[in-house]
Formats: sequence, C-alpha cells, structure tokens
Amino acid sequence: MKIESTNMRDFIAISDIISLLNMASGFLSIIFSINQEFRLAAILMIIAIMFDSSDGWVARKTNRQDELGFGKNIDSLSDIVSFGVAPATFLYCCINTTPGIFQIIVILVSLFIVICGVLRLTRYNVIAGKIDTTDFIGFPIPGISLILASYYLSGLFHPYIGLILAAFVSLLMISNIRYPKFDNIPLIAISCILILLLILPINLTLFNINIPAILLLLFCLYYLIINLIKK
Repeated sequence: MKIESTNMRDFIAISDIISLLNMASGFLSIIFSINQEFRLAAILMIIAIMFDSSDGWVARKTNRQDELGFGKNIDSLSDIVSFGVAPATFLYCCINTTPGIFQIIVILVSLFIVICGVLRLTRYNVIAGKIDTTDFIGFPIPGISLILASYYLSGLFHPYIGLILAAFVSLLMISNIRYPKFDNIPLIAISCILILLLILPINLTLFNINIPAILLLLFCLYYLIINLIKK
C-alpha cells in the first residue's frame, strides 16, 4: 500500500460517520456521568445503541466496500467507548461512595465491565465469518448499557443490585452462550417505541416507576435469561 492511498477520505464512509456518532454519544455519556447528570448519561447510552444498530444497516444499503476492515474496526473501537467505558463510568459515578472496601468493589466491577467488553469485541472480530452460526456468541455488548440505563431510568435503581447485575452481564458477554440476533419485527418495533418514549421529554410514570424504562429492562432481562436457560 502506497502512502498516497492512506488519505482518510479514501477510508471513511457514511456508515463510519454513524459509528462515530455512536462513539460521540458514549463519550458525552461519560462526561455527564462525571458531572453527576445521570439521567442524561443514561439516555446518551441508549442513543449510542440506536446509532450502533443502524450503522450496519446503512453499510448494507449503501453497498459499502470494506476490504481492509476499516468499518469493522471503527465500529468496535466506538463500541468499547459507548458500551465498555461509558457504562463502567456510569456505574462508578452513580454509586458515589466514600473510600473503603465498598468503593474498591465498585472500582473492580467497573473495570471488569471494560475488560469483558474488550475481550467480547476482540473475540467477535476474530471469529466473524469463521463460524457456522448467525447467532451472537456471548451476550451482545450494547446490552449492558441498555440494562444499566433502563434500570436507572426506571426509578428502581439500587447500588448493590446494579453491581451484581453489571458483573453478571459482563460474565455472560465473554461466555460462549449463543444469543440469537433480533429478528422479531413486532418486538423490535415495540422496543423502538419504548426507547423513543424514554428519550423524549414525556413523563410516563406509575407509582414513581418509569413505564417505558421498566418494560425495556424486562425485555433485556428476558433476552438475557431465556437464552441462558436454553443452553
């Protein structure tokens, strides 16, 4: 490859810009978590998932040619920001503790999220196209952001449950349990509606519980557990 052929405009495509919007949403979520704006941080993690879900679709619709794997790499690097560092930072900042043994546990669980995220994405890149299944191997990494974000926004968030849930989901990300890709159109449509209701300034609460958030959380937990049981 000649140095002249390494110009960035020769690599980047529309789908890559969407991947960067995913990463930008994750980065902004980190900033808002640090600034104790947890509702905005949670919403931005969900917005990152929306961008991540659409970049592959755009790549297919635009007939993206990616022989060198630029798109795959930018997608994975964006994902580790939005679905590795962002939820880890969110969890750590959300459980704001004084120095002590519990704070160490929070730090270790947050670090565990990032480590499992890196391992999950690296394995995905290594095995992509080399195994005879269309399923995800291990729980999809955007799931941890969606679970933590919807759990917090539901109004039911509890630090101890959040830590246990984050550690459990992280373990499932690096497992070899098969999770089928989302192809249930009605369920996808309902999930999209719930996400829109959640990120728009619409207050749908019952007994101080955010209804769209709790339904999203239940959908995620069902997907998480039902495939674990089927193993």
